[in-house]
Formats: sequence, C-alpha cells, structure tokens
Amino acid sequence: MIRCLIIDDEPLSRQVLQSYAEDHPDLVVSGVCKDAMEAMKHLETEPVDLLLLDIHMPKLSGLSFYKSLQQKPQVVFTTAFSEHAVEGFELEATDYLLKPIAFDRFFQAIEKVKAKGQQGEGNSSKTHMMLKADKKTYRVLLKDILYCEALGDYVKVHLEEKTLIISSTMKNMMVELPYPEFLRVHKSYIVNTSKIEFLEGNQLGVAGHKITVGQSYRDSVREVLGT
Repeated sequence: MIRCLIIDDEPLSRQVLQSYAEDHPDLVVSGVCKDAMEAMKHLETEPVDLLLLDIHMPKLSGLSFYKSLQQKPQVVFTTAFSEHAVEGFELEATDYLLKPIAFDRFFQAIEKVKAKGQQGEGNSSKTHMMLKADKKTYRVLLKDILYCEALGDYVKVHLEEKTLIISSTMKNMMVELPYPEFLRVHKSYIVNTSKIEFLEGNQLGVAGHKITVGQSYRDSVREVLGT
C-alpha cells in the first residue's frame, strides 16, 4: 500500500485528487494540505511514500518545496502550466500530470509509482507483526497469515491454526503488510499471495476458502499472479 500526501492550494483540485486516490486500491491518503508549510508539518510526524504535489502555489512553489526535503519520497507533480514539466522531470519526478486530470491518466501515474517502488527496497524483510486480540498481544509470523477479512470496525486475521479479531482497518493492515506478498483483492479481503491455490473467474482459492476478487482489484491480482 502506498501512503500519499496531497498538496494543492486549489480546493477543487484537492477534492479531485482525494477522490481519485480514495478510489485507487493501492493508495492510502495520509493527509491533504493546502500549501507547503502545512505539508512540512505533516511530514515531520507522518512520513509518506508519495507526494501528489502542485507546482504553482503561493509563498513556496512545489518545486522549491520538494528541493528542500532531505528525505524525498516519490513525487507526481500536478499543474495547469505545461512549461514546468521539464524542471519537474529534472528533479526525478515519477510523473507529471497536467490539469484538468483525468482518472485514467492518474491511474497510469500510480502504476509508474508502483513500478518504481518495486525497484527499491520494499518491505519484504519484515517477518512478523504484533497483533492485539483477546486482551493479549500476539507475535504473528507473516508466513502464517492466510488472509484478512473486514468485520465492521475490526479485522479478522485468519491464521494457519486460529483466527484473531483485532481493532484495525483494511487500509491500516495494507500499510503494515508487505507488497506483493500480501495483496488486497476486494474491499473486504487481503490475501497472502503465497497461499493462493488457484484463480477461477473472479474467485481465488486460499487454503480451502473461496474469496471473491473485486472488479477494481482484478488487474492488480492478474499482474501479481502473472496471469
């Protein structure tokens, strides 16, 4: 899961980008900021993987703001002015979106972000996580997780030997679980890809259970499974 921060001084642009990001199965919106100053404060306490960053902003431009960052996440610049594109790419921007932004073009940009992220370090060295359930804290090996299932304000974590019900959300689980070892296949399901036995139509077989693949998740499932 990719944690993104939206930075744009135009309310309508912020709304459009937030709507697009929330509709994308691989994005979690960490925050929405109206200028660079607000974004700086956010990043002090909550680092992100991706900036959706407007170039033309008052006081401090998006380009200057990005140059100032010591730890630089991936960035997709957004602007209504095409002449800024060259400078944006000189800063090694992952992509550059010209307003008004269509969803299909936004989707293409996020695919570039995902591909670039997979070339980096990733989360694959993580072997376990701590989960609180039944007034206990469990040390759970990632390899023992079969799949996670949404349950209102809780998540059912199905393990090899038992099921834990924890207070969490599916988006928070995707932030904690490494990709592509764990893949969200439906708004209500995250699966351990090593436990997938088959894909038949829109059904995944996982440890004897059939799990429906949501329509918006089918492309990412096929990409990970190589089908």
